[in-house]
Amino acid sequence: MYVDLGNALSSVASPGVSRESLERLDEDVAAAHERIERGRANDEHGYAALNLPETADPDAIKSTVAPVADAEALVIVGIGGSALGAATLADALDSDVDTHVLDNVDPVDITALLDDLSLADTAVNVVSRSGTTAETLANFLVVREAFETAGVDWTDRTVVTTGEAGPLRDLADTHDLPVLKVPDGVPGRFSVLSTVGLAAAAIRGDDVEALLAGGRDVADSLSGSLFDSPAYAYGATTYALDNRGASINAMLPYAEGLETYAEWYAQLWAESLGKDGLGQTPVRALGATDQHSQLQLYRAGPRNTMVSFVRPRERPDRAIPETDVEGLSYLGDATLGELLDAEFEATEASLAAAGRPNVRIEIERVDERGLGQLLYGLEAACVLAGELHGIDTFVQPAVEWGKNAARGLLGADGEYPEADAVEDKERLIVE
Repeated sequence: MYVDLGNALSSVASPGVSRESLERLDEDVAAAHERIERGRANDEHGYAALNLPETADPDAIKSTVAPVADAEALVIVGIGGSALGAATLADALDSDVDTHVLDNVDPVDITALLDDLSLADTAVNVVSRSGTTAETLANFLVVREAFETAGVDWTDRTVVTTGEAGPLRDLADTHDLPVLKVPDGVPGRFSVLSTVGLAAAAIRGDDVEALLAGGRDVADSLSGSLFDSPAYAYGATTYALDNRGASINAMLPYAEGLETYAEWYAQLWAESLGKDGLGQTPVRALGATDQHSQLQLYRAGPRNTMVSFVRPRERPDRAIPETDVEGLSYLGDATLGELLDAEFEATEASLAAAGRPNVRIEIERVDERGLGQLLYGLEAACVLAGELHGIDTFVQPAVEWGKNAARGLLGADGEYPEADAVEDKERLIVE
């Protein structure tokens, strides 16, 4: 993974950060790195996620999912961190296994999907650490009913990823389902390189070892200086720009397969750093598509945004056919890859010319190793930014509040005072 901070420097951008400021900040990075390394050494909650390239067991994962290795389609049932990592891998990597993610409870979408699938050829990976996540369990019950209605034994087609205890673990034990344990101390949004994200990858035939090797590449580069670590360089720079007014971070990958990665990043950044009145607001975009929409705001709107570019250095390519259409003949001498690269470089230069801060992140290619580097690198960057902000990166009290309110509204056992807020809502209705 490579990071270029040039267009975030104050000599180019406003807000921007000077080289001298980065050098001063590097002292705080060194202290934060020591804290991160202590957390990793002790397998503390959250920090344990940064050990996954070493602690994940790809052989055990592949052995557990072997009963559904013949699947022609895969349905991942989860939500948030229990689904977005696997979805990121599935959308970025080619596979003969047609993959779908149920991470919402829209009845129209789910019904249409189940009606179209050949369930006898479909594997299901249901993922919930607690085994109590309402959306995930509701969708799984619907999926299970669809299998039963089709006369397909759902127990032969299901792999469970969950914690040591809970309703989902009980279900797996009762029906003797293949089950993978969610690792201790790893929040969902940091879990892509664990059983949470890698079970689906293994079912699809992705190279799990290469994904973990990519994570190790970046883990080995973490050091006490942002100038020696691409992940820390990115995390420290986003922190510095946030403090200088860039409260919005637009993630703009230039590869169609990385569109879901931008969604994964948005959860990681928002849920981890949005605390105590701090944290950048993540925005999802896609190059070159959003050059024709969002770029207008980032170049000419309020000076409150930084743009994070992500692109591969290498990709398969395709020539653009020659044409006699006047004014378009120049395209016939180019390829789609060259056009996309030109679009990227023009957008990057456009922002720099307007003095808008942006950072370039590159991987060699969108493959398992490159994705492992990118995903682990952004996780490490996020942890560093949290340390610099002085917040607990690994908790999500606002998310838990919403979950409790929903449980109360649905009549779950227990006391859920958060549900009272629904009744207390102030209303001003216009009809």
